[in-house]
Amino acid sequence: MSQTPPQPTTLGDGEHLEVLGYDDTFQRSMSLWANFALGFTYLSPIVGVYSLFALSLSVGGPPSIWWIFIVGAGQLLVALVFGEVVSQYPIHGGIYPWARRLWGRRYAWLAGWVYIWAMIVTVTAVAEYGAGFAASLIGIESNATSNLLITLALLLLALGINFSGTKWLARVARIGLAAELVGVIGLGLYLLIFQRRNDFSVFFDSMGVEGDGTYLAAFFGAALAGLFLFYGFEACGDVAEEVAQPARRIPVAMILTILVGGVSALFSFSGYVLAAPNLQDIVSGADADPIPSILEATLGPVGAKVFLAITVTAFISCVLSLQAAASRLLFAFGRDGMLPGHRWLAKVSPRNKVPANALIVACTIPAIIAVLVWINADLLVPVTAFAVLGIYVAFQMVVLGALRQRVKGWRPAGPFSLGRAGFIVNVLALAYGIFAMYLLAQPGASGDFFTDWVVLIGLGVVAVTGLAYLLIARPERGSTAPEGDAIAVADEIRRRTGAIPTVSRES
Repeated sequence: MSQTPPQPTTLGDGEHLEVLGYDDTFQRSMSLWANFALGFTYLSPIVGVYSLFALSLSVGGPPSIWWIFIVGAGQLLVALVFGEVVSQYPIHGGIYPWARRLWGRRYAWLAGWVYIWAMIVTVTAVAEYGAGFAASLIGIESNATSNLLITLALLLLALGINFSGTKWLARVARIGLAAELVGVIGLGLYLLIFQRRNDFSVFFDSMGVEGDGTYLAAFFGAALAGLFLFYGFEACGDVAEEVAQPARRIPVAMILTILVGGVSALFSFSGYVLAAPNLQDIVSGADADPIPSILEATLGPVGAKVFLAITVTAFISCVLSLQAAASRLLFAFGRDGMLPGHRWLAKVSPRNKVPANALIVACTIPAIIAVLVWINADLLVPVTAFAVLGIYVAFQMVVLGALRQRVKGWRPAGPFSLGRAGFIVNVLALAYGIFAMYLLAQPGASGDFFTDWVVLIGLGVVAVTGLAYLLIARPERGSTAPEGDAIAVADEIRRRTGAIPTVSRES
């Protein structure tokens, strides 16, 4: 009896995909840097900070900056769990296929259904927030109609770039990354060093936002400042089949997205707070759109225009990345036969190797939602909150699925592994996620029932319709893709890489 000679420690991309039951049909033209750029521009510190800067200060005051630390740490735990999952399952679609392989078809259907709606709504929200900055850049009045037209233009521009193929997606993502780094780190440092008008002690000063209540309630109310910022890292895994060496590179890209994104957001948020000419006006709500005025006061009209151009570039890149990630999820749903019109959704353009039909859907539905926001502008903030809550719910379904498999004996077999620490990290990630969802699900206090409860109403409508379709149409019955096979796949990977030695007889 003798053991076979040692085998390679990792599988080739094609062989790894073969183990998972799929053919290698996409162009693997995305590098680690491009994959990180995709995740980073989806997370987009500029979008997160610029979109909710005024809201965060008016609700929680300058101490709302500490949510960047709290949420960043929690989401890093989630990213570590995702890293182990994608390292074993480097396949298109992210949340949906991960949930399927960790639990089952029905569970994955619900996770994917909630996630796709949250992503589509996020595309709308980012394009809407970007429209205001684009209007300032080109010097037109920002109103409901101009915002709608610019929003639609941003969606169509992103669609055109996405249609051109993965290489152009990667190029524009890298341009967006450069714009983000200049816009958040470069400008943030400049404001901190040369334009500081307020003392660092303001980050411990509520400036009266609590009114007659307690500051803790106000601080929790400002949680959206961090919760809206720290997602997007999962997009690195949504395009796994277009990345070279995805099992190694995607977990690294996810972690870099969180770390670099968090540092960038801190520089940006703190720079604007400390450079604000009249911070009290922002905190009181008197200045509802403070960033353009801060830029003009610190950089002058020309400098403000330059940085508005950088900001709009970052917004375009963020919409592009979101649209790409949403289309890959729709493609994954379609490839497994889990949606109406699944054959149409699963078609890949023979010329550019992109899921063209899924891209059309990922542009059309956000455009329809943008029209609804044009009809009722008060929907934008609740729509944003729903998007964040939906994404957190989908994230935690994957975290819970991973923990369930660990309890059953799963040891992740990809090249990225936390080893024995994986179980503890998984438990902590789930605890953080439950806490975050509790904060996001809190009703408002405006006194209007629909406005205060629209986030939970929206999540309820999405969940109920998804569950109804699942029970009535039974889409999983026609889907033969693998499910619930985390332990079996891990064993097969270890067998092929020699981690589980095979035994042969010598003649």
